[in-house]
Amino acid sequence: SKALKSKGITIFARVDHAAGAKKVGLELPATELLIFGNPKLGTPALQAGQTSGLDLPLRAVAYQAEDGQVFLAYHPPSKLSADHGIPADAQVLKKMTGALDKLTGKALAK
Repeated sequence: SKALKSKGITIFARVDHAAGAKKVGLELPATELLIFGNPKLGTPALQAGQTSGLDLPLRAVAYQAEDGQVFLAYHPPSKLSADHGIPADAQVLKKMTGALDKLTGKALAK
């Protein structure tokens, strides 16, 4: 969370899927969705393809497997190209990918 804020990234929401499952009497290993973004990066993507608002802000899910191992999954920003007509070589996609790689690398190093 501190690493995100220090890079100008806003955490818009957290969704605790395991807590939701527990509320209805079901079990789910730790599974949390994090919705985050940086308007300086997201806005140019939206300008290039407004339907990218379906996939922005960015999302990542952290989940714990049955063996206790924790994983982090996310769609690469390059998916915005095919899904929303943003040019594959758009600078904004390169910047988003670099930022996401740095952030997830820091998160996994901890």
